[in-house]
Amino acid sequence: MRYFPLFLDLRHRRVVIVGGGVIAERKFALLASGGAEVLLVAPSLTAALAAAVEASRADHLPTEFVPEHLDGARLVIAATDDATCNRKVAAAAEARGIWVNVVDDLELSSGILPAIVDRSPLVIAVSSEGTAPALARLVRERIEATLDESIGALAAFCARFRLRIKAALPDLGARRRLYDWLLGGPVAAAIRAERGEEAEALLGQALLPGAIPAAGSVVLVGAGPGDPGLLTLNALRALQAADVVLHDRLVAPEILKLVRREAELLEVGKGGRDHSIAQDTIHGLMVEHARRGRRVVRLKGGDPFIFGRGGEELEHLLRHEIPFEVVPGVTAALACAAYAGIPLTHRDHSGSIRFVTAHCRESLETTDWRGLARGRETLAVYMGVATLETLRHELLRYGRAGTTPVALIENGSRPEQRVIVGTLEHVARLAAEHELKSPALLVIGEVAALAATLHWFGAPPLIATQTAERSAA
Repeated sequence: MRYFPLFLDLRHRRVVIVGGGVIAERKFALLASGGAEVLLVAPSLTAALAAAVEASRADHLPTEFVPEHLDGARLVIAATDDATCNRKVAAAAEARGIWVNVVDDLELSSGILPAIVDRSPLVIAVSSEGTAPALARLVRERIEATLDESIGALAAFCARFRLRIKAALPDLGARRRLYDWLLGGPVAAAIRAERGEEAEALLGQALLPGAIPAAGSVVLVGAGPGDPGLLTLNALRALQAADVVLHDRLVAPEILKLVRREAELLEVGKGGRDHSIAQDTIHGLMVEHARRGRRVVRLKGGDPFIFGRGGEELEHLLRHEIPFEVVPGVTAALACAAYAGIPLTHRDHSGSIRFVTAHCRESLETTDWRGLARGRETLAVYMGVATLETLRHELLRYGRAGTTPVALIENGSRPEQRVIVGTLEHVARLAAEHELKSPALLVIGEVAALAATLHWFGAPPLIATQTAERSAA
Protein backbone atom coordinates (compact mmCIF):
# COMPACT_ATOMS: atom_id res chain seq x y z
CA MET A 1 0.00 0.00 0.00
CA ARG A 2 1.84 3.07 -1.28
CA TYR A 3 -0.63 5.63 0.06
CA PHE A 4 -1.98 5.37 3.57
CA PRO A 5 -5.68 6.36 3.73
CA LEU A 6 -6.30 9.16 6.20
CA PHE A 7 -9.08 11.70 6.76
CA LEU A 8 -7.80 15.19 7.63
CA ASP A 9 -9.61 17.86 9.60
CA LEU A 10 -8.89 20.97 7.51
CA ARG A 11 -11.40 23.25 9.17
CA HIS A 12 -9.84 26.70 9.72
CA ARG A 13 -6.46 25.42 8.48
CA ARG A 14 -4.51 26.98 5.64
CA VAL A 15 -4.38 25.10 2.34
CA VAL A 16 -2.53 26.61 -0.61
CA ILE A 17 -3.61 26.01 -4.20
CA VAL A 18 -1.07 27.08 -6.77
CA GLY A 19 -2.92 27.71 -10.02
CA GLY A 20 -6.04 29.55 -11.05
CA GLY A 21 -7.52 27.45 -13.85
CA VAL A 22 -10.33 24.92 -14.15
CA ILE A 23 -8.44 22.20 -12.25
CA ALA A 24 -7.70 24.60 -9.41
CA GLU A 25 -11.39 25.50 -9.42
CA ARG A 26 -12.36 21.85 -8.87
CA LYS A 27 -9.85 21.39 -6.07
CA PHE A 28 -11.04 24.58 -4.40
CA ALA A 29 -14.67 23.40 -4.38
CA LEU A 30 -13.63 20.16 -2.70
CA LEU A 31 -11.42 21.80 -0.06
CA ALA A 32 -13.87 24.59 0.67
CA SER A 33 -16.58 22.00 1.38
CA GLY A 34 -14.26 20.67 4.10
CA GLY A 35 -13.93 24.08 5.74
CA ALA A 36 -10.33 24.79 4.72
CA GLU A 37 -8.96 28.34 4.59
CA VAL A 38 -7.78 28.41 0.98
CA LEU A 39 -5.07 30.65 -0.42
CA LEU A 40 -4.98 30.83 -4.22
CA VAL A 41 -1.61 31.69 -5.75
CA ALA A 42 -1.93 32.56 -9.46
CA PRO A 43 -1.56 35.61 -11.70
CA SER A 44 -5.17 35.18 -12.88
CA LEU A 45 -8.28 33.21 -11.84
CA THR A 46 -11.30 31.70 -13.50
CA ALA A 47 -14.57 33.58 -13.08
CA ALA A 48 -15.76 31.09 -10.46
CA LEU A 49 -12.58 31.42 -8.39
CA ALA A 50 -12.67 35.21 -8.70
CA ALA A 51 -16.25 35.15 -7.42
CA ALA A 52 -15.16 33.02 -4.45
CA VAL A 53 -12.45 35.56 -3.59
CA GLU A 54 -14.95 38.40 -3.98
CA ALA A 55 -17.27 36.61 -1.55
CA SER A 56 -14.40 36.20 0.98
CA ARG A 57 -14.46 32.40 0.61
CA ALA A 58 -10.76 32.38 -0.40
CA ASP A 59 -7.69 34.58 -0.35
CA HIS A 60 -5.74 35.40 -3.50
CA LEU A 61 -2.14 36.37 -4.24
CA PRO A 62 -2.03 37.54 -7.90
CA THR A 63 1.60 36.64 -8.43
CA GLU A 64 3.96 33.87 -9.47
CA PHE A 65 4.71 31.23 -6.84
CA VAL A 66 7.57 31.59 -4.38
CA PRO A 67 8.34 29.05 -1.59
CA GLU A 68 7.41 31.55 1.15
CA HIS A 69 3.77 31.27 0.04
CA LEU A 70 3.65 27.89 1.82
CA ASP A 71 4.51 29.27 5.25
CA GLY A 72 1.82 28.20 7.72
CA ALA A 73 0.12 25.81 5.27
CA ARG A 74 -0.95 22.27 6.21
CA LEU A 75 -1.50 21.08 2.65
CA VAL A 76 -0.62 22.34 -0.81
CA ILE A 77 -2.08 21.54 -4.23
CA ALA A 78 -0.04 22.26 -7.36
CA ALA A 79 -2.61 22.67 -10.12
CA THR A 80 -0.77 24.51 -12.88
CA ASP A 81 0.05 23.38 -16.41
CA ASP A 82 3.68 24.47 -15.92
CA ALA A 83 5.84 21.44 -15.03
CA THR A 84 8.69 23.63 -13.79
CA CYS A 85 6.39 25.52 -11.42
CA ASN A 86 4.87 22.26 -10.16
CA ARG A 87 8.34 20.86 -9.36
CA LYS A 88 9.18 24.08 -7.52
CA VAL A 89 5.99 23.77 -5.43
CA ALA A 90 6.72 20.11 -4.64
CA ALA A 91 10.31 20.88 -3.57
CA ALA A 92 9.20 23.77 -1.34
CA ALA A 93 6.54 21.60 0.30
CA GLU A 94 9.00 18.76 0.92
CA ALA A 95 11.51 21.17 2.49
CA ARG A 96 8.83 22.40 4.91
CA GLY A 97 7.37 18.96 5.70
CA ILE A 98 4.01 19.80 4.11
CA TRP A 99 1.89 17.26 2.32
CA VAL A 100 1.67 18.08 -1.39
CA ASN A 101 -0.48 16.88 -4.24
CA VAL A 102 0.74 17.68 -7.74
CA VAL A 103 -2.14 17.07 -10.09
CA ASP A 104 -1.45 14.20 -12.49
CA ASP A 105 2.11 13.68 -11.23
CA LEU A 106 2.48 10.80 -8.77
CA GLU A 107 6.26 11.09 -8.47
CA LEU A 108 6.06 14.65 -7.17
CA SER A 109 3.10 13.97 -4.85
CA SER A 110 3.32 12.93 -1.20
CA GLY A 111 -0.47 12.64 -1.12
CA ILE A 112 -3.29 12.11 -3.61
CA LEU A 113 -6.96 13.08 -3.55
CA PRO A 114 -9.40 10.16 -3.75
CA ALA A 115 -12.77 9.86 -5.44
CA ILE A 116 -15.29 10.74 -2.74
CA VAL A 117 -18.79 9.58 -1.83
CA ASP A 118 -20.16 12.26 0.48
CA ARG A 119 -23.05 11.31 2.74
CA SER A 120 -21.79 13.42 5.62
CA PRO A 121 -21.07 12.52 8.29
CA LEU A 122 -20.50 9.27 6.39
CA VAL A 123 -17.72 9.82 3.84
CA ILE A 124 -16.21 7.12 1.64
CA ALA A 125 -12.90 7.62 -0.19
CA VAL A 126 -11.91 5.47 -3.16
CA SER A 127 -8.35 5.40 -4.48
CA SER A 128 -6.44 3.48 -7.13
CA GLU A 129 -3.19 5.04 -5.81
CA GLY A 130 -3.37 7.41 -8.74
CA THR A 131 -2.81 4.68 -11.33
CA ALA A 132 -6.38 4.40 -12.66
CA PRO A 133 -8.52 7.44 -11.75
CA ALA A 134 -11.27 6.33 -14.14
CA LEU A 135 -11.56 3.04 -12.23
CA ALA A 136 -11.78 4.88 -8.91
CA ARG A 137 -14.57 7.03 -10.35
CA LEU A 138 -16.41 3.94 -11.58
CA VAL A 139 -16.23 2.34 -8.12
CA ARG A 140 -17.42 5.60 -6.57
CA GLU A 141 -20.40 5.70 -8.96
CA ARG A 142 -21.37 2.15 -8.05
CA ILE A 143 -21.16 2.94 -4.35
CA GLU A 144 -23.23 6.08 -4.94
CA ALA A 145 -25.91 3.97 -6.62
CA THR A 146 -25.98 1.51 -3.73
CA LEU A 147 -26.19 3.99 -0.86
CA ASP A 148 -29.52 5.63 -0.16
CA GLU A 149 -29.42 9.42 0.17
CA SER A 150 -30.79 9.09 3.70
CA ILE A 151 -27.75 7.19 4.97
CA GLY A 152 -26.08 10.47 5.95
CA ALA A 153 -29.07 11.36 8.10
CA LEU A 154 -28.94 7.85 9.61
CA ALA A 155 -25.24 8.29 10.40
CA ALA A 156 -25.98 11.65 12.05
CA PHE A 157 -28.77 10.02 14.07
CA CYS A 158 -26.36 7.34 15.33
CA ALA A 159 -23.77 9.95 16.24
CA ARG A 160 -26.37 11.95 18.14
CA PHE A 161 -27.45 9.01 20.30
CA ARG A 162 -24.09 7.20 20.54
CA LEU A 163 -23.36 8.08 24.16
CA ARG A 164 -26.94 7.36 25.25
CA ILE A 165 -26.81 3.93 23.60
CA LYS A 166 -23.44 3.19 25.21
CA ALA A 167 -24.74 4.18 28.65
CA ALA A 168 -27.91 2.10 28.30
CA LEU A 169 -26.11 -0.95 26.87
CA PRO A 170 -22.61 -1.30 28.38
CA ASP A 171 -22.34 -4.84 26.99
CA LEU A 172 -20.67 -4.74 23.56
CA GLY A 173 -22.69 -7.67 22.20
CA ALA A 174 -25.97 -6.03 23.19
CA ARG A 175 -24.90 -2.80 21.51
CA ARG A 176 -24.06 -4.62 18.30
CA ARG A 177 -27.47 -6.27 18.24
CA LEU A 178 -29.11 -2.91 18.89
CA TYR A 179 -27.19 -1.30 16.02
CA ASP A 180 -28.08 -4.17 13.67
CA TRP A 181 -31.73 -3.48 14.46
CA LEU A 182 -31.34 0.30 14.29
CA LEU A 183 -29.55 0.37 10.93
CA GLY A 184 -31.81 -2.10 9.16
CA GLY A 185 -35.19 -1.87 10.83
CA PRO A 186 -38.02 0.56 11.53
CA VAL A 187 -35.74 3.35 12.79
CA ALA A 188 -33.91 3.48 9.46
CA ALA A 189 -37.25 3.31 7.65
CA ALA A 190 -38.59 6.25 9.66
CA ILE A 191 -35.50 8.31 8.86
CA ARG A 192 -35.82 7.50 5.14
CA ALA A 193 -39.40 8.74 5.32
CA GLU A 194 -38.22 11.89 7.17
CA ARG A 195 -40.12 11.00 10.34
CA GLY A 196 -37.42 11.95 12.84
CA GLU A 197 -39.66 12.05 15.92
CA GLU A 198 -40.90 8.52 15.23
CA ALA A 199 -37.29 7.30 14.87
CA GLU A 200 -36.39 8.81 18.24
CA ALA A 201 -39.44 7.29 19.90
CA LEU A 202 -38.61 3.82 18.53
CA LEU A 203 -35.02 4.05 19.77
CA GLY A 204 -36.19 5.33 23.17
CA GLN A 205 -38.49 2.32 23.57
CA ALA A 206 -35.70 -0.07 22.57
CA LEU A 207 -33.37 1.39 25.23
CA LEU A 208 -35.79 0.89 28.12
CA PRO A 209 -34.62 -1.72 30.67
CA GLY A 210 -35.63 -5.20 29.54
CA ALA A 211 -37.07 -3.89 26.27
CA ILE A 212 -37.10 -6.01 23.15
CA PRO A 213 -36.59 -3.97 19.96
CA ALA A 214 -39.69 -3.56 17.87
CA ALA A 215 -40.48 -5.85 14.97
CA GLY A 216 -38.69 -5.78 11.66
CA SER A 217 -40.17 -4.12 8.62
CA VAL A 218 -41.50 -4.85 5.14
CA VAL A 219 -40.59 -3.13 1.89
CA LEU A 220 -43.06 -3.64 -0.93
CA VAL A 221 -40.93 -3.55 -4.09
CA GLY A 222 -41.92 -3.42 -7.74
CA ALA A 223 -39.52 -5.50 -9.84
CA GLY A 224 -40.70 -4.28 -13.23
CA PRO A 225 -41.50 -6.66 -16.09
CA GLY A 226 -38.17 -8.49 -16.28
CA ASP A 227 -35.19 -6.46 -17.46
CA PRO A 228 -32.99 -5.92 -14.35
CA GLY A 229 -31.93 -2.58 -15.80
CA LEU A 230 -35.44 -1.26 -15.12
CA LEU A 231 -35.09 -1.69 -11.35
CA THR A 232 -35.00 1.60 -9.48
CA LEU A 233 -32.03 2.42 -7.25
CA ASN A 234 -34.29 2.14 -4.20
CA ALA A 235 -35.40 -1.31 -5.32
CA LEU A 236 -31.79 -2.46 -5.67
CA ARG A 237 -30.92 -1.07 -2.24
CA ALA A 238 -33.87 -2.88 -0.68
CA LEU A 239 -32.85 -6.19 -2.28
CA GLN A 240 -29.29 -5.83 -1.03
CA ALA A 241 -30.43 -5.10 2.53
CA ALA A 242 -33.07 -7.86 2.77
CA ASP A 243 -33.07 -10.75 5.23
CA VAL A 244 -35.91 -12.52 3.44
CA VAL A 245 -37.51 -11.96 0.02
CA LEU A 246 -41.03 -13.14 -0.73
CA HIS A 247 -41.17 -13.04 -4.52
CA ASP A 248 -43.71 -13.67 -7.24
CA ARG A 249 -43.30 -16.54 -9.68
CA LEU A 250 -42.68 -14.26 -12.66
CA VAL A 251 -39.87 -12.19 -11.15
CA ALA A 252 -36.93 -12.70 -13.51
CA PRO A 253 -34.04 -14.91 -12.25
CA GLU A 254 -31.61 -12.13 -13.18
CA ILE A 255 -33.33 -9.87 -10.65
CA LEU A 256 -33.24 -12.51 -7.92
CA LYS A 257 -29.47 -12.74 -8.43
CA LEU A 258 -29.22 -9.15 -7.17
CA VAL A 259 -30.60 -10.10 -3.76
CA ARG A 260 -28.13 -10.17 -0.87
CA ARG A 261 -26.51 -13.62 -0.85
CA GLU A 262 -27.36 -14.29 2.77
CA ALA A 263 -31.06 -13.52 2.28
CA GLU A 264 -33.70 -16.25 2.25
CA LEU A 265 -35.69 -16.49 -1.00
CA LEU A 266 -39.29 -17.70 -0.80
CA GLU A 267 -41.41 -18.03 -3.94
CA VAL A 268 -45.00 -17.07 -3.15
CA GLY A 269 -46.33 -16.42 -6.64
CA LYS A 270 -49.37 -17.65 -8.44
CA GLY A 271 -49.63 -18.99 -11.94
CA GLY A 272 -52.86 -18.32 -13.80
CA ARG A 273 -55.68 -20.36 -12.28
CA ASP A 274 -53.20 -22.41 -10.25
CA HIS A 275 -53.21 -20.44 -7.02
CA SER A 276 -50.36 -22.35 -5.39
CA ILE A 277 -50.14 -20.00 -2.40
CA ALA A 278 -53.16 -18.19 -1.02
CA GLN A 279 -53.00 -14.44 -0.44
CA ASP A 280 -53.72 -14.97 3.27
CA THR A 281 -50.62 -17.17 3.47
CA ILE A 282 -48.51 -14.40 1.93
CA HIS A 283 -49.94 -11.96 4.47
CA GLY A 284 -49.02 -14.33 7.28
CA LEU A 285 -45.45 -14.83 6.04
CA MET A 286 -44.81 -11.11 5.90
CA VAL A 287 -46.00 -10.61 9.47
CA GLU A 288 -44.21 -13.71 10.77
CA HIS A 289 -40.80 -12.74 9.41
CA ALA A 290 -41.15 -9.07 10.34
CA ARG A 291 -42.03 -9.99 13.93
CA ARG A 292 -38.82 -11.99 14.07
CA GLY A 293 -37.00 -8.69 13.51
CA ARG A 294 -36.17 -9.41 9.87
CA ARG A 295 -36.00 -7.00 6.95
CA VAL A 296 -38.60 -8.37 4.59
CA VAL A 297 -38.89 -7.52 0.90
CA ARG A 298 -42.17 -8.40 -0.79
CA LEU A 299 -41.01 -8.48 -4.41
CA LYS A 300 -43.73 -8.22 -7.04
CA GLY A 301 -43.54 -8.11 -10.82
CA GLY A 302 -44.29 -4.77 -12.45
CA ASP A 303 -45.65 -2.21 -10.00
CA PRO A 304 -47.23 -3.45 -6.76
CA PHE A 305 -50.07 -0.92 -6.91
CA ILE A 306 -51.24 -1.72 -10.45
CA PHE A 307 -53.19 -5.00 -10.42
CA GLY A 308 -50.70 -6.30 -7.87
CA ARG A 309 -52.77 -6.46 -4.65
CA GLY A 310 -50.17 -4.28 -2.96
CA GLY A 311 -52.85 -2.23 -1.24
CA GLU A 312 -54.33 -5.33 0.40
CA GLU A 313 -50.90 -6.36 1.68
CA LEU A 314 -50.22 -2.95 3.21
CA GLU A 315 -53.64 -2.94 4.87
CA HIS A 316 -52.77 -6.28 6.48
CA LEU A 317 -49.41 -4.96 7.69
CA LEU A 318 -51.10 -1.86 9.07
CA ARG A 319 -53.58 -3.96 11.05
CA HIS A 320 -50.68 -5.87 12.60
CA GLU A 321 -48.61 -2.72 13.26
CA ILE A 322 -45.74 -3.75 11.00
CA PRO A 323 -43.73 -0.79 9.59
CA PHE A 324 -43.64 -0.72 5.80
CA GLU A 325 -42.31 1.18 2.82
CA VAL A 326 -43.20 1.10 -0.89
CA VAL A 327 -40.78 1.15 -3.81
CA PRO A 328 -42.73 1.51 -7.06
CA GLY A 329 -41.75 -0.44 -10.14
CA VAL A 330 -42.05 0.12 -13.89
CA THR A 331 -45.46 -1.33 -14.70
CA ALA A 332 -45.82 -3.76 -17.61
CA ALA A 333 -47.88 -1.42 -19.79
CA LEU A 334 -45.13 1.21 -19.78
CA ALA A 335 -42.14 -1.10 -20.10
CA CYS A 336 -43.51 -3.68 -22.54
CA ALA A 337 -44.94 -1.06 -24.84
CA ALA A 338 -41.67 0.90 -24.80
CA TYR A 339 -39.61 -2.21 -25.56
CA ALA A 340 -42.00 -3.03 -28.42
CA GLY A 341 -41.67 0.49 -29.85
CA ILE A 342 -45.27 1.43 -29.04
CA PRO A 343 -45.91 4.94 -27.66
CA LEU A 344 -49.00 4.56 -25.51
CA THR A 345 -50.05 8.10 -26.34
CA HIS A 346 -49.41 9.87 -29.63
CA ARG A 347 -50.57 13.20 -30.92
CA ASP A 348 -51.96 11.69 -34.09
CA HIS A 349 -53.50 8.53 -32.67
CA SER A 350 -54.37 8.61 -28.96
CA GLY A 351 -54.50 11.20 -26.20
CA SER A 352 -55.32 8.88 -23.30
CA ILE A 353 -54.68 5.38 -22.00
CA ARG A 354 -56.66 3.01 -19.84
CA PHE A 355 -55.22 0.09 -17.85
CA VAL A 356 -57.48 -2.97 -17.82
CA THR A 357 -57.24 -6.39 -16.21
CA ALA A 358 -59.15 -9.32 -17.65
CA HIS A 359 -57.81 -12.45 -16.02
CA CYS A 360 -60.96 -13.98 -14.53
CA ARG A 361 -64.73 -14.10 -14.82
CA GLU A 362 -65.24 -11.55 -12.03
CA SER A 363 -63.06 -8.92 -13.69
CA LEU A 364 -64.80 -9.47 -17.03
CA GLU A 365 -68.25 -9.12 -15.50
CA THR A 366 -67.43 -5.75 -13.91
CA THR A 367 -65.70 -4.28 -16.97
CA ASP A 368 -67.21 -1.18 -18.59
CA TRP A 369 -67.18 -2.54 -22.13
CA ARG A 370 -69.20 0.34 -23.54
CA GLY A 371 -66.69 2.84 -22.18
CA LEU A 372 -63.71 0.80 -23.42
CA ALA A 373 -65.13 0.51 -26.93
CA ARG A 374 -65.85 4.21 -27.23
CA GLY A 375 -63.31 6.66 -28.62
CA ARG A 376 -59.68 6.32 -29.73
CA GLU A 377 -57.93 5.84 -26.40
CA THR A 378 -55.26 3.19 -25.97
CA LEU A 379 -56.17 0.11 -23.95
CA ALA A 380 -53.43 -1.80 -22.11
CA VAL A 381 -54.84 -5.15 -21.04
CA TYR A 382 -53.05 -7.08 -18.29
CA MET A 383 -53.38 -10.84 -17.78
CA GLY A 384 -55.77 -11.23 -20.71
CA VAL A 385 -54.30 -14.21 -22.59
CA ALA A 386 -56.93 -16.67 -21.37
CA THR A 387 -59.85 -14.32 -22.09
CA LEU A 388 -58.94 -12.88 -25.50
CA GLU A 389 -62.05 -14.23 -27.24
CA THR A 390 -64.32 -12.58 -24.67
CA LEU A 391 -62.36 -9.32 -24.93
CA ARG A 392 -62.66 -9.34 -28.71
CA HIS A 393 -66.36 -10.18 -28.64
CA GLU A 394 -67.35 -7.54 -26.10
CA LEU A 395 -65.34 -4.71 -27.67
CA LEU A 396 -66.75 -5.47 -31.14
CA ARG A 397 -70.23 -5.80 -29.67
CA TYR A 398 -70.09 -2.29 -28.21
CA GLY A 399 -68.70 -0.68 -31.33
CA ARG A 400 -64.90 -0.86 -31.42
CA ALA A 401 -63.86 -1.42 -35.04
CA GLY A 402 -62.59 -4.88 -35.94
CA THR A 403 -59.77 -3.22 -37.90
CA THR A 404 -58.40 -1.55 -34.73
CA PRO A 405 -54.67 -2.41 -34.51
CA VAL A 406 -53.54 -4.61 -31.62
CA ALA A 407 -50.17 -5.81 -30.36
CA LEU A 408 -49.57 -8.89 -28.26
CA ILE A 409 -46.33 -8.58 -26.27
CA GLU A 410 -45.02 -11.79 -24.69
CA ASN A 411 -42.15 -11.63 -22.16
CA GLY A 412 -41.82 -7.89 -22.67
CA SER A 413 -38.36 -6.40 -21.96
CA ARG A 414 -36.77 -9.86 -21.72
CA PRO A 415 -34.37 -11.41 -24.25
CA GLU A 416 -37.11 -13.80 -25.42
CA GLN A 417 -39.61 -11.00 -26.09
CA ARG A 418 -42.12 -11.63 -28.91
CA VAL A 419 -44.44 -9.06 -30.45
CA ILE A 420 -47.38 -9.94 -32.69
CA VAL A 421 -49.19 -7.12 -34.48
CA GLY A 422 -52.64 -7.60 -36.00
CA THR A 423 -56.21 -6.39 -35.65
CA LEU A 424 -58.82 -6.68 -32.93
CA GLU A 425 -61.08 -8.88 -35.07
CA HIS A 426 -58.48 -11.65 -35.26
CA VAL A 427 -56.61 -11.19 -31.95
CA ALA A 428 -57.72 -14.49 -30.38
CA ARG A 429 -56.83 -16.49 -33.48
CA LEU A 430 -53.39 -14.85 -33.70
CA ALA A 431 -52.63 -15.70 -30.08
CA ALA A 432 -53.63 -19.32 -30.59
CA GLU A 433 -51.76 -19.62 -33.88
CA HIS A 434 -48.52 -18.33 -32.32
CA GLU A 435 -49.08 -20.21 -29.02
CA LEU A 436 -48.91 -17.03 -26.96
CA LYS A 437 -48.17 -17.62 -23.28
CA SER A 438 -48.11 -15.55 -20.11
CA PRO A 439 -46.71 -13.15 -19.15
CA ALA A 440 -48.20 -11.18 -22.01
CA LEU A 441 -49.65 -7.71 -22.45
CA LEU A 442 -52.27 -6.70 -25.02
CA VAL A 443 -52.21 -3.17 -26.46
CA ILE A 444 -55.34 -2.10 -28.35
CA GLY A 445 -55.46 1.11 -30.35
CA GLU A 446 -53.99 2.90 -33.34
CA VAL A 447 -50.61 3.22 -31.58
CA ALA A 448 -50.17 -0.57 -31.65
CA ALA A 449 -49.47 -0.44 -35.39
CA LEU A 450 -46.37 1.69 -34.75
CA ALA A 451 -44.54 -1.39 -33.47
CA ALA A 452 -44.01 -2.29 -37.14
CA THR A 453 -41.78 0.75 -37.68
CA LEU A 454 -40.56 1.83 -34.23
CA HIS A 455 -39.43 -1.55 -32.84
CA TRP A 456 -35.87 -1.54 -31.52
CA PHE A 457 -35.50 -4.36 -29.00
CA GLY A 458 -35.27 -8.08 -29.67
CA ALA A 459 -36.72 -9.86 -32.70
CA PRO A 460 -38.78 -7.78 -35.18
CA PRO A 461 -42.53 -8.01 -34.61
CA LEU A 462 -44.63 -10.56 -36.46
CA ILE A 463 -47.00 -8.54 -38.64
CA ALA A 464 -50.35 -10.09 -39.56
CA THR A 465 -51.74 -8.08 -42.47
CA GLN A 466 -55.49 -7.64 -42.83
CA THR A 467 -55.41 -9.57 -46.11
CA ALA A 468 -53.70 -12.55 -44.48
CA GLU A 469 -56.09 -12.36 -41.53
CA ARG A 470 -59.16 -12.42 -43.80
CA SER A 471 -57.86 -15.34 -45.82
CA ALA A 472 -56.99 -17.26 -42.67
CA ALA A 473 -60.47 -16.59 -41.31
